[in-house]
Amino acid sequence: MSAGGAFGGNRGLRPVPPEKGIFPLDHLHECDSEKKEYLSCLKTSGHKSEKCRHLSKKYLQCRMEKNLMAKQDLSELGFGKPSGMEASLGD
Repeated sequence: MSAGGAFGGNRGLRPVPPEKGIFPLDHLHECDSEKKEYLSCLKTSGHKSEKCRHLSKKYLQCRMEKNLMAKQDLSELGFGKPSGMEASLGD
């Protein structure tokens, strides 16, 4: 057996929690349409997320409205006032 444990994990290190913590999954599919719209946009744009930015904003707003994540100012999530490039992308 290696020093990392039976399944390869290093048992000496403590896991680091995500920066924003955890949030509930959308078990009731309350934001499915927004999620599917965003994923479809990513697929058609060749996974260029900046072209689908307006849809990711819409998805996060849905999650906040349905209490699936903490309400937070969208500027703190990277959706600040549009600059030249963001304005042309439809933020």
